[in-house]
Amino acid sequence: MIILKRILDILISIFLLIVLLPVFTIMIILIKVSSKGPAFFKWCVIGKDGEPFTGYKFRTMITYADHLKADLLNYNEMTGPVFKMKNDPRITRVGKFLRKYSLDELPQLWSVFKGDMSLVGPRPAGPKEWEKYEDWHKRKLSVTPGITCLWQVNGRNEIHEFEDWVKLDLEYIDNWSLWLDFKILLQTIPTVLKGTGQ
Repeated sequence: MIILKRILDILISIFLLIVLLPVFTIMIILIKVSSKGPAFFKWCVIGKDGEPFTGYKFRTMITYADHLKADLLNYNEMTGPVFKMKNDPRITRVGKFLRKYSLDELPQLWSVFKGDMSLVGPRPAGPKEWEKYEDWHKRKLSVTPGITCLWQVNGRNEIHEFEDWVKLDLEYIDNWSLWLDFKILLQTIPTVLKGTGQ
């Protein structure tokens, strides 16, 4: 079953990378025209079994965003090690649109093709977040991380308790099947079209 999941990841990611090439081109142009900096954001995170990898997203923030994060920690709307903030001032105008419809996530299809990520699975962790994970939190990355997950389709912006997020990831791991992956992928489509991302 795991082998079949990997085969499907490869086939679907290749198909989407080819079909979405015009969308990639438009996004790159919009990002480059609207703000200074690269079109892609290098995403250095922790993946399966605590192994780091580098992936890419479309850049949605100003280039010096990391330097401003410390000044915004008091506005964090999530408990635990993860930082989430509505109306983050570091996000560009184009970035807001990309995040709203999760378009910034599309370059992660390359990570799926390479095997660092899967289409469905718990979200990877930032290195600084990983350091603050409790032991039971780390089990969420006992599997290959994914682009979408139960948290994504169960009101991600309404979940403010990090432990509730982890519980959803563990529920996914403990009940995993190809059918569950298929259901999550189907649920992701209307979630993205509603534009509830941030």
